[in-house]
Amino acid sequence: MGRHGVAETLAGAVVLVVAAVFLAYAVLHSGRSVASGYTLQASFDHIDGLNVGGDVRIAGVKVGTILSETLDPKTYLATVRMSIDPAYKLPDDTVAEIVSAGLLGDRYMALVPGGSEQMIAPGGQIKYTQAPVSLENLIGQMIFSQPGAQKKPDEGEVPPKAPK
Repeated sequence: MGRHGVAETLAGAVVLVVAAVFLAYAVLHSGRSVASGYTLQASFDHIDGLNVGGDVRIAGVKVGTILSETLDPKTYLATVRMSIDPAYKLPDDTVAEIVSAGLLGDRYMALVPGGSEQMIAPGGQIKYTQAPVSLENLIGQMIFSQPGAQKKPDEGEVPPKAPK
């Protein structure tokens, strides 16, 4: 190996080290954090599009992570278990809703704290929930429930005159 071979090897090693540093930085600052905090659970009719590892937010700020999704075999309700940052205590009249980040974006759990003086204990249940709105159902309702879509000529409209 000549002088050029050593220089090329060193340059390659530097590129690999820099790439490893960028990768480590990206992993550490990706916004995902290890779930730590107290757990709560909430039950929903359906949880379409909500994923384990997804965000739990209050006023758009991430305060927790979805830990698990299970189906209750007795009630057939979807139970979502989540970890909440211990800095945030939630009143017992908090509402949990599943919302979309955008029209076609990921879904996340949004918590809307109420005004109660009583707090939900760690491991407790959020009683008030709202399942996600189905875009397909909304479009179907719009299509099939348009008023006046099928008027008959005798409902106040004057029928067209026949040409002479």
